[in-house]
Amino acid sequence: MQKEVTIQMSNSMEATPIAHLVQLANRFSSSIYFEMDEKKVNAKSIMGMMSLVLASGSHVVIDAAGDDEEKAVAELSDFLTK
Repeated sequence: MQKEVTIQMSNSMEATPIAHLVQLANRFSSSIYFEMDEKKVNAKSIMGMMSLVLASGSHVVIDAAGDDEEKAVAELSDFLTK
């Protein structure tokens, strides 16, 4: 399951929000990847997620596959658009 999301956070994603995003992704059994600017990283990897420049207004595709993929995409999307 894939969903494109426009990040709507007031500040760019720095270390603490990225850590929370990775912790959220790790709650799910599905494999979860973020795709942005031809780069695909594991959402459960802090180093991978830090390599993306997730700033307000950026577009990212959340790609999840597994038993809880729908819930994972919904919750990660909500996190990015608060």
